[in-house]
Amino acid sequence: MSASSAAPSGARTDTAPPGPAARRVRPPRWLDLRLVLGVLLVLGSVLVGARVVTAADATVPVWSAAGDLAAGTVLSEADLVPVSVRLDDVAEAYLATSTRPAGRVLARAVRDGELVPRSVLEEPGDLVQLALPVQAGFVPPGLDRGQVVDVYAVADPVVGGSAPTGGGVDVVVSGAPVQAVTGRGDGVLSTATSTVQVVVAVAAEDAADVLASIGGRGLVVVVRESVEATDGPGGAAAGAVPAGPTG
Repeated sequence: MSASSAAPSGARTDTAPPGPAARRVRPPRWLDLRLVLGVLLVLGSVLVGARVVTAADATVPVWSAAGDLAAGTVLSEADLVPVSVRLDDVAEAYLATSTRPAGRVLARAVRDGELVPRSVLEEPGDLVQLALPVQAGFVPPGLDRGQVVDVYAVADPVVGGSAPTGGGVDVVVSGAPVQAVTGRGDGVLSTATSTVQVVVAVAAEDAADVLASIGGRGLVVVVRESVEATDGPGGAAAGAVPAGPTG
């Protein structure tokens, strides 16, 4: 008889049957689609935002007219205001704020708010600024820099142009841009007989003739309706009629 005896017939073993193999749980395929769509939406938002920022950065600062300015106006810093606009390929045609146009002359009229093109600027040339003393009653209310005026010499400024007089009425300055108006005030000290200084731009060669034609007579200033009524100092008269006293 051997040392190890055989298991008795009919005995059960404790070995368990093999279980099912473990499987890794996979997320539903629709979750992958939502993730892809979310990433695409985020990327699209970033691209749109970048384009908006780029478009905003495409604006350039240029000079704009602070008011109506006639041809022949000698520019000052107060005549221009900086604005930022998008001009794309035509930006070079306009006056950038990096330039200093003060002292340059307008070759044509520009309107309030109009962007100032480079092409409208020219050198002062032979223009001079002529100061004319005018009684306040013969200066139209609201006369301002940049407007176009005709100046008449009259023998009797009290009459103005309301009736013919023996002294006659002569145009001494025609279609000139106003450079400055000084000496005009408000209140009890301001009267129709106080003197206002109206500075106009004229050709240097015409200055002596203007002064000679005045001949000590009183002056009456007439404002033209539009700054585009002339091409600059020395323009032809446009049928202006002298104004009477304003009181």
